[in-house]
Amino acid sequence: DCQLVPVGCVLTMAGTGSEMNAGSVITNSDTKQKIGHVFASEEVMPKFSILNPRYTMTVPEYQMKAGIYDIFNHICEQYFSGDDDTTSDYISEGLMRSVIHSSRIAIKNPQDYEARSNIMWTATWALNTLVACGKSSDWMVHMLGQAVGGYTNATHGMTLAAVSLPYYRHILPYGLPKFKRFAENVWGVQAVGKTDEQVAQEGLSCMEAWMKEIGVTMSIRELGADETMLDDLADATMILDGGYKKLDRQEIIDIFRESL
Repeated sequence: DCQLVPVGCVLTMAGTGSEMNAGSVITNSDTKQKIGHVFASEEVMPKFSILNPRYTMTVPEYQMKAGIYDIFNHICEQYFSGDDDTTSDYISEGLMRSVIHSSRIAIKNPQDYEARSNIMWTATWALNTLVACGKSSDWMVHMLGQAVGGYTNATHGMTLAAVSLPYYRHILPYGLPKFKRFAENVWGVQAVGKTDEQVAQEGLSCMEAWMKEIGVTMSIRELGADETMLDDLADATMILDGGYKKLDRQEIIDIFRESL
């Protein structure tokens, strides 16, 4: 039996993907499902957090890279939703640019205090509900990634990285204005002489190049998944409707296949 215990603070000293929020994830080893935010409640939301980036400097490089992408995707999950002009999106764009900039420094020199402190600070803002204000939020990349994690026990951030681009390329036509904005405001893509779709696709290509640059996993096959698992992975994927396109089962299978 478990009881929820109110939390007064959180000492953030794990990997670079640490954050301040009231959520948690539990894996059902029988069904191989990873279910998130099962304990999400204001009662367990930390009142403050103590951030010391020096504690992250001993984290293995693989986990640091996974954490960096986890942070970035937390922001994406909230950014790629909604059609209105909201301040939350402007904040998200700044946070994403910060992660991109600091990640490049930290990969070259993991002991760079400023880069590690900025990554940790961004991690906190990425999931403490700030940039979710006024947003429906998506979280399908997390649902897809958690299904992979349930079957392979792979590192969370790497499962997100492996499924992200196939998912975003699939939903791009349904959220084209936001993907175009993402390309221009986060990656600096120039729109002159290009269609909106060309700009949007170029933005995702820039994202792909950055992911390869920092060394995250780009394929679920690298994490232990294969073609025989596609139906099981689809069955283990929770379908949410906060993003630009609510997926059906066949679309989920197609995205996993593209992620191999």
